[in-house]
Amino acid sequence: MRALALLIASVLYASVANAKPAEDADVASAWAAYEARDYKRALRGYRKAAARNHPLAQFNLAVMLVEGKGAPADAREGLEWLRKSATGGLARAQYSLALMYDRGEHVTKSPSEATTWFLKAAEQGWRDAQVSVATQYFLGRGAPKDLRAAAMWYERAAEQGDEAACYIVASMYENGDGVARDFERAWYWYAQAAARGDRAADIKAREVAAKLGKS
Repeated sequence: MRALALLIASVLYASVANAKPAEDADVASAWAAYEARDYKRALRGYRKAAARNHPLAQFNLAVMLVEGKGAPADAREGLEWLRKSATGGLARAQYSLALMYDRGEHVTKSPSEATTWFLKAAEQGWRDAQVSVATQYFLGRGAPKDLRAAAMWYERAAEQGDEAACYIVASMYENGDGVARDFERAWYWYAQAAARGDRAADIKAREVAAKLGKS
């Protein structure tokens, strides 16, 4: 059980998300207690706010229960609160729940459920979820294969600075996969990936630049 809890905690980033003090008094108090390592008081505060359907409190309570901070570890209850947080619209929780389904950790593995939750988080701008849902569409895993949707989500993630997404969407523009072939866009995104340290992207950027007469 301890090994399972640690595994789930890694999916939940093994950390409580920061609170906005003005948003909810119990959440702010719980966060202050958590920072002071008074985990029992933090857990009580998050429970109070979670019971009022506060998504951030529900997520933080889930993390604490999985990690066993403030009370004995209880992965099952933690996952119940995680699901409530995700249903309540917290992108971090939606992404975490999607990972659970994707990996089959303490839930029945379900690529389609993973896609559903990745998409919900992606629509809220969660970058890692945008990469994940793009990959689901690219591979046809948990969703029909859809290169157009894949390209759209990879580009959104690239716009937020994801290095791998920059390279992938550049390749899609270069080859016309899911998008109209566009060497200018391909060069731009290869260059963006190269600027973030991708050496292969630097080579590709130079190749495409040559085709465009930029070198």
